[in-house]
Amino acid sequence: MAADLAEKIRAGHYAPGDALPAQRDLSHSYGVTLMTLRQALRHLSDEGLIVQQAGKGTYVSPPHLAYRLGSLRSLADDLREQGHEVRTRVLDRTLRRPPSAVAVQLGAPALRLERVREFAGRAAVHQVSWVRKPFGNRLRSVDFAAKSLYAALADAGVAVARATETIRPDVLDETIAAHLHAPPGTPVFVSDRVTYSLDDTPVVTDRAVILGDTMEIRATRAATGLSLTWTGAQP
Repeated sequence: MAADLAEKIRAGHYAPGDALPAQRDLSHSYGVTLMTLRQALRHLSDEGLIVQQAGKGTYVSPPHLAYRLGSLRSLADDLREQGHEVRTRVLDRTLRRPPSAVAVQLGAPALRLERVREFAGRAAVHQVSWVRKPFGNRLRSVDFAAKSLYAALADAGVAVARATETIRPDVLDETIAAHLHAPPGTPVFVSDRVTYSLDDTPVVTDRAVILGDTMEIRATRAATGLSLTWTGAQP
C-alpha cells in the first residue's frame, strides 16, 4: 500500500500540493485498517513524500529544493543539474558604491546584481551579489535571467578558484519580505559567500536570503570527509 501510494505520487497521479483522499476512504480502498494505513502514511512522511497537517488532512509535499554546499557553482546551476526548474527575476543590475564592508573586500564602485529565485511557482530566494571592477563592467549587458553569474564570469575570462560561505538563521526584514511575498519575521537562512580568483583576490560577494520552510541542511558523515547538502524542507 505504501509503495503503491509512493508510486502514484512520483508518477504525478497526486500532484505536489494535492490533498490525498480521507484516511477512511484510503483504508477502505486498500482494504486495510486505519492503524495499518496510518503506519503507511508515517512511512511516506518519513520519505518526504507527504505532509500531514493536524485537522486539515494529508498533502503531497512540494518538490524538494536541493543546493549542494560542497560545489563551487551558482544556486540556479546546481538546482537545474538536479532537474529542477528555476526562474530568475533580475531586480537590479547597476554599477555603484557598495556598503563599506563589501567595499573593503572589492573596492568601489562594483556591479550590484539583485535577483529573486522562484522555485515550484514560489519566490524562495533573494540574492544580492557584488562583482569587483573591472569584471563587473564586463557583465553589465548579461541577461542574468537566463545565465548564472558564475557562467557569465567564465565567459568574461574570470577563473574562480574557491569560495568561503557562512550560513546563519535569521528572520525576514520588511524589504526582502516584499520580494519573497512572505510576512516580515518569517524564519530564513542567510548565506554569505565570498568567491576568490586564482590569485586569491575576492571577486564576488553574495548574500542569499532563503525562506526557512523551503530548505533544510543535511549532512552525510563518513570516515573520509563530510558532505553538506541543502534540501527541501517539509512545510
